[in-house]
Amino acid sequence: MRERILRYTFVLLSLLAAAPAVAQTPADTTGRPAGGRVRGIQYVESDHDAEAAREKAIPLLAGLSLSGDVAGLVMAAFTPYGQIEAACRVNLKERFFPIFEMGWGVSDHMDELTEQHFKANAPYFRIGCDYNVANDRLSGNRIYVGARYAFSSFKYDLDGPALSDPVWGGSVPYHFEGVSASSQWGELVLGLDAKIWKFFHLGWSFRYRVRIKQKRTPLGQPWYVPGFGKNDHTCFGGTFNLIFDI
Repeated sequence: MRERILRYTFVLLSLLAAAPAVAQTPADTTGRPAGGRVRGIQYVESDHDAEAAREKAIPLLAGLSLSGDVAGLVMAAFTPYGQIEAACRVNLKERFFPIFEMGWGVSDHMDELTEQHFKANAPYFRIGCDYNVANDRLSGNRIYVGARYAFSSFKYDLDGPALSDPVWGGSVPYHFEGVSASSQWGELVLGLDAKIWKFFHLGWSFRYRVRIKQKRTPLGQPWYVPGFGKNDHTCFGGTFNLIFDI
């Protein structure tokens, strides 16, 4: 009887000793209390912070690129006007892209209604800057908006059917060569660049052109302005560029 009482007493004391440990809040597999409280300072570097650090490491002068416009060549071959165009662009922090564009505009147009033949062959120049609005600057793919100032000083030829003299009779030839003209205009640009392979990109740009100033000639305004297009106060244009980073 005495041994049984001692045994029960020992078991009871053992249970009382284990009770405080059982009453403690158990920890989950992550080492945090089950109640959800986090003690101490917890910090994990996020992907956003890592991306920001990589973009911060982009140098101010991130490179140069040379490009050529394919769309202008196709236009020159199959429409009354087109151009051969090349550009040099500076890459600043993969965000700002100052650019210089130059080209040679050509036109050979016959108006079926008036039978006037217009011909021009002259250079043009543009200078401006693009801004990359894409969030990921490290992918090599860019979405940009920009602006250009452009000008061209050129000469053109114009001829057509002879004009009849209603007073004295006979006819007066309608033929003019080397008529001097010039034009200045601005451009708003929306463009896309897609990285194809390492240093090679394809680029598209859409342009809204607004004439700023134009020299008038005794014959009126020329039918075409190199680099601008068919002459008017405003017009739309575009390019399809092969771009090479250097």
